[in-house]
Amino acid sequence: MAGVDLSVYDIGAFFDETFESHAHPREGRALLVKWLSEASPQDLAAQQRTAEQMLLDLGITFNVYGHAEGTEKIFPFDVVPRILPASDWVVIERGLVQRITALNLFLGDVYGHQTIIKDGIVPRGLIESAGGYLSACAGVKPPKGVYCHVVGTDLVRDKNGQFYVLEDNLRSPSGVSYVLENRSIMKRLLPHLVEACRVMPVDGYPSKLLETLQHVTPPGSTEPATVLLTPGIYNSAYFEHSFLAQQMGIELVEGRDLIVRGGYLTMRTTSGFRRVGVVYRRIDDTFLDPLAFRKDSMLGVPGLFEVYKNGRVAIANAPGTGVADDKVIYTYVPRIIEYYLGEKPILPNVPTFACFDDKERAHVLKNLDQLVVKTANESGGYGMLMGPQASDEERAVFAKRIDDNPRDYIAQPLISLSRVPTLVDGELAGRHVDLRPYVLTGKETYILPGGLTRVALRKGSYVVNSSQGGGSKDTWVLRNAPSAHPPC
Repeated sequence: MAGVDLSVYDIGAFFDETFESHAHPREGRALLVKWLSEASPQDLAAQQRTAEQMLLDLGITFNVYGHAEGTEKIFPFDVVPRILPASDWVVIERGLVQRITALNLFLGDVYGHQTIIKDGIVPRGLIESAGGYLSACAGVKPPKGVYCHVVGTDLVRDKNGQFYVLEDNLRSPSGVSYVLENRSIMKRLLPHLVEACRVMPVDGYPSKLLETLQHVTPPGSTEPATVLLTPGIYNSAYFEHSFLAQQMGIELVEGRDLIVRGGYLTMRTTSGFRRVGVVYRRIDDTFLDPLAFRKDSMLGVPGLFEVYKNGRVAIANAPGTGVADDKVIYTYVPRIIEYYLGEKPILPNVPTFACFDDKERAHVLKNLDQLVVKTANESGGYGMLMGPQASDEERAVFAKRIDDNPRDYIAQPLISLSRVPTLVDGELAGRHVDLRPYVLTGKETYILPGGLTRVALRKGSYVVNSSQGGGSKDTWVLRNAPSAHPPC
């Protein structure tokens, strides 16, 4: 049976990550293209159905609130992998290590001596008005000085193939469970292709995450527990919470399972109370402790923050890290890197206009039809205006919002995101993608090879978020040149 007809695949006016020119594969993609050319559309469709059934059987779902057809959905998955050669990955790794190192120093400074403010690099007003800034954290140093233990940094490629940082996620980034399960599915569907392409493994992530968490365990107790704190079963990422806890061999807990006793955080067990040394929290900062932050929080633990301030428990990520992923503070990250490390950024930011600046705001308001506008503290594709695709009425609404509250908005040109071949209605079509690598910082910095590739499944769409119609792909980082032997 004939394979997929690649002659009709349209590269378009974008950077296609698989094909350099029509039917000519880029470095490291020859075996992938060979597989596609030999696999029939029926074969691909059958593999897609098998993958979806695996996802259903595993319960890999997410919740979308407010959808009439129900809240729980299978996370869409595409069987055509995205490939990154070793040469690309080396640059990404170096750039991420540099960026996270600088951001960790920035957080220690912002909640410490504030030299970056005193030296006039970042305005005090912008920091203190950031939604993620917590004044209660001033003077509080987390165990081992680590603020951002787990980071998911979103990267995009432009029409020239250049990688840019789109945003930083330093609070409780999600999605890594999909990376691990996507790889598990691909190894079952296409074991010979995975092996022939010499794909770097990802299954060591849970043990690396556990090492990262246990590294910051405060001294003074025999074998304190490490726990994962979840909001509960109705949270959109609950599958991931339970998956990671199971993979690490730690307890999955809710706030009601924990209690402060004698100045320490403890966990209720069938044999009594056990001291907790590390909390991998998957709830927002202000819900952690109703005595310190939101009084109406039913998710946290009364007194937890006081135990944390006294150095008797580690919280990952540390409370207050959200100030560093505020989208306005994002515009200062290149200067933050130069200030603390004396280096130029390896991974540049997407060019960005900050609306609090009068001149830049005027430019944004004049060119709303050409820009993407984002709110400083929203995520998931919400609170965003795609200017080139918006109506006059929608642009007018955002213009008023910007005028009313300029601090909370930034704008960026619409990047022509790179595309990769994707199975759509039984045929291959180019679809836009981004990439979220996961960075762990403990005794050393570890970057999971690949990360979560999110794909905009709707034709022409640039929005890759699952809640906005996106899906995911397995991301294959190659060790070096693929094997000379074709897959069986």
